[in-house]
Amino acid sequence: MNSDLRDLYQEIILDHNRRPRNKGVVAEANHEAEGHNPLCGDQIKVTLLTENGLVIDIAFQGQGCAISTASASLMTEAVKGKTVEEATQIFREFQQMVTETGEAGDYSDLGDLEVFQGVREYPVRIKCATLPWHTLHAALVGEEKVSTE
Repeated sequence: MNSDLRDLYQEIILDHNRRPRNKGVVAEANHEAEGHNPLCGDQIKVTLLTENGLVIDIAFQGQGCAISTASASLMTEAVKGKTVEEATQIFREFQQMVTETGEAGDYSDLGDLEVFQGVREYPVRIKCATLPWHTLHAALVGEEKVSTE
């Protein structure tokens, strides 16, 4: 990865950490879950409203490192307006992208989420990036709590 691309990726993560999108609570939520990463202390709650299989609204709140906060912010943007099936597929692709070993695949279809591809080089940070996603998945399947341990 060239340094210009690395700088762009870093700026996207820093921007979403400084000014997270969709931070708060969906008042009319019909799905919610709490996630915790005991290793670093990140905690997140994801609330969402689905109607007719569509993610109408989604928000998150909690405390975490820059990677966790940026991941949650970008996640909410990626799945809002998508079907539950599409959101689940994005979760699977994101998970694969940050955990695969060997040469990286093509994840350009993930848009800005691709900025997290470099996280796989830092195994301790993978849980930070995936915590919001596991929390989203837990909410969608009706689990109330999820932990990275």
